[in-house]
Amino acid sequence: MSELLQQTESYLKQKISPDANQIDGCSKLLQKAFNGLGALGVLGLRIPHRWGGPQLDAETCFQFQELIARYSGALAFLQTQHQSVAAMLIQSYNTQLQAEYLPRMSQGNAKIGVGFSHLRRLGNPSIIAIPVRGGYQLNGFVPWVTGWGIFEEFVVAATLPDNQSVWGLVPFSEQKIGESAIKLSSPMSLCAMTSTNTVTATFTQWFLPEEKVVSIHPVGWMQENDQTKVLQASFLALGCARAGLEIVETAFKKTEFSFIQDAFNSLNQELNQCRSQIFAAQNHPQTINTSEKYQLRAWAIELAVRCAQAAVTVSSGAANLNSHSAQRIYREALVFTVSGQTTELMKATLEKIKNCKVL
Repeated sequence: MSELLQQTESYLKQKISPDANQIDGCSKLLQKAFNGLGALGVLGLRIPHRWGGPQLDAETCFQFQELIARYSGALAFLQTQHQSVAAMLIQSYNTQLQAEYLPRMSQGNAKIGVGFSHLRRLGNPSIIAIPVRGGYQLNGFVPWVTGWGIFEEFVVAATLPDNQSVWGLVPFSEQKIGESAIKLSSPMSLCAMTSTNTVTATFTQWFLPEEKVVSIHPVGWMQENDQTKVLQASFLALGCARAGLEIVETAFKKTEFSFIQDAFNSLNQELNQCRSQIFAAQNHPQTINTSEKYQLRAWAIELAVRCAQAAVTVSSGAANLNSHSAQRIYREALVFTVSGQTTELMKATLEKIKNCKVL
């Protein structure tokens, strides 16, 4: 394990694990946890050295995501949004934005979220961008934006008249300038990770200046990108599964019931196999096709749910308490089941569930 991962795990064990259940429901505690990662300089893992980042390799980044999810799903989900913005900026043609934001992102001095999941939806676009002099005018609705009160800005994606998409930085706060406005909803009442403060955003004649544009992508880019990166969110599910198994292992040490040990050994062996295959697929993508990638992602999802259910089972009635760790992990498994979901992933997940035969 790299020194950075060791430092991160030490922070997670000392500062996050004892308060993980409280962090799940309190945005101030989540913000404090996020700022702690910033103090370690790990909020922009891929950012090159020339912009003050650690410039880590892909495998270490995936291990990091798995590690965070093992200790707090809310923190893992939140920081993933910020890390994805850094990745967008690294690939951006806008050198001015790169110079302005990338040196401040690893330490969390610039905190940025995302709002683009709506591009995966079928039918008419929910938010459109009309080219105007000096930039674009945004009108429409963004159904999911995570991190209100924590992030200062977010990258919004809007559909252009030719069906390409423009991605740009906008304020993550209510705005009203004449007829132009950004209106945010109250945080949604979610079953898990409520502290992430997920809201909707409505844009009315909002001007996105050209200098705030991160990228413009061709028709179908989102779908192609989802296929290319289908396995990346698997590491969050793997971390969630590990968290569930740790509760099972603790229960065995407490009770010494052999059937709990048997369950742990079986699930732990399967988790190690799943993890090994996913890392191999990421390290050697040419050896596996897209369909097989979806199957591996579905395996990680379904396994996280089973490990979480095992944690609930060994915790007995106490697991029905909102304050119990098994309850939190079970809810996190739900979130990781549908995070970044596409039609292909939904199909693969259902196939995996369907093939779990009843004796």
